[in-house]
Amino acid sequence: MNIEVKPLKTRRSRRGGDRARSSAPGQNPHLVTPFITRKIKPYEILDEDQLDQIEATSDRIMSEIGIEFRDDPEVVELFRARGVAVENVTGSAGDPAWRLRFEPGLARDILRTAPERFTQHARNPTKSIEIGTDASVFLPSYGSPFIMEMDGTRRYATLDDFENLVKLAQSTPWLHHSGGTICEPTDIPVNKRHLDMVYAHMRYSDRPFLGSVTAPERAEDSIEMCRILFGAEYVDQHCVIMGNFNTTSPLVIDGVTSRGIRAYARAGQGSIHLPFLLGGAVAPLTMAGQVAQNLAETLVSAAITQLERPGAPAVIASFMNSLAMRSGSPTFGTPEPATASLIMGQFARRYKLPLRCAGNFTTSKLPDGQAMQQSMMSALSAVQSGANFIMHMAGYLDGLLSMSYEKMMMDIDVCAALHAYLRGVDVNEDTLAFEALAEGGPGQHMFGCQHTLRHYETAYWDSALDDNTPWETWDENGRVDMATRANQRWKAQLAQYEPPPLDADKDAALKAFIARKKEAMPDMWH
Repeated sequence: MNIEVKPLKTRRSRRGGDRARSSAPGQNPHLVTPFITRKIKPYEILDEDQLDQIEATSDRIMSEIGIEFRDDPEVVELFRARGVAVENVTGSAGDPAWRLRFEPGLARDILRTAPERFTQHARNPTKSIEIGTDASVFLPSYGSPFIMEMDGTRRYATLDDFENLVKLAQSTPWLHHSGGTICEPTDIPVNKRHLDMVYAHMRYSDRPFLGSVTAPERAEDSIEMCRILFGAEYVDQHCVIMGNFNTTSPLVIDGVTSRGIRAYARAGQGSIHLPFLLGGAVAPLTMAGQVAQNLAETLVSAAITQLERPGAPAVIASFMNSLAMRSGSPTFGTPEPATASLIMGQFARRYKLPLRCAGNFTTSKLPDGQAMQQSMMSALSAVQSGANFIMHMAGYLDGLLSMSYEKMMMDIDVCAALHAYLRGVDVNEDTLAFEALAEGGPGQHMFGCQHTLRHYETAYWDSALDDNTPWETWDENGRVDMATRANQRWKAQLAQYEPPPLDADKDAALKAFIARKKEAMPDMWH
């Protein structure tokens, strides 16, 4: 993809005209961390009795209705050995399947060996992250087949786009993780693109990343590439890669999913266990009902990890959404699913498990007011729920069908603001600032007082994109809107990008592995 950077036509006749849009690497340096340690308490919107009611309904779902497994007799036998009742059934395609019914509390009991908090190690040790308890990490969006241009034109994503998005994520301190399938590189065969995607994360980022989950053998390839990069012994003892797995809602886990989960767990690597619920379609309309179903699916999916390798990292997750009931179209960034995220946070703390939920969700087709209104509703629910692993925090547009370069920049600015928000408020002799008022006394401004001079660089978050100048300055500078500023910013960041160093021998070994794998199979485009 050719990037042409066109500078905006501006006049800077007024003081400070473009300071708020500075792209200096040192912007907000006091907020930069490899992951966030939350200093504000998560919201608790239900009492213990209400949580007990939802949990009891989730137990009824698992015990009376059950979860259907397909095409993985080995995982069924693992569950049978733990006392799960197994019934042979016929799947929707006529294939053998098994209905598993769990006694109340059994799935939670299996998960007692899963860690409450764990480290995902990066090839740059200073960028390793913590997942769980009071630690939170932000990731780019995941899985979109399209790129949305700023004018609303939609096109298929390519490997160039994928690499660009990895580079942009690497270039900001406000994302902590390189992500996974940031977009689908549709110009690469389906059965081979996972190799290029994992390599792009390894080559163009030095942060943690997600591997492939679309087939068990692709999961194995992702892990094997990590053994080349980190060393086999290191990988066996440390989490360096994770897979993001979806259940097939309602209440089905297919063999591709369960065998992929087992591959990551067997290698001691992490996994995220995500039901994709649309109220009125594959889940109840009501949020209490959705949470009960979500719990049943995510707990059973996560339990697979502990059957395969006790102690393997597992992240429970939720992706609960509403529908536009007049049309049946999915809606994202609406208030009801936001409350469900808060409830899932309460359950994650109850079960002492890390949580993934929400993100900067929107159905808007442009990086506009709708996009950011919906995104903030969703993203705030994630951080206020206490979620630990927050995907879709940058670039999400078009109901997850499209990635947007401009929306990515706008979302990253929101992520920067959330770093400041989640720091909370320090209360001590210095921050109470009595001396600031006492120095000049009544009627005197405090621009030059010692307290202001000591704190002015770190007192407030400084946006990289907002225009906070007076109307006259904005008018003289060309009336540039947010999307245009974001467009200029991503192009400038790509132009300035430099890849982190990678050992030449490891790079050569990775390329050789990819070449061997690609040569061993024909291209598949579906």
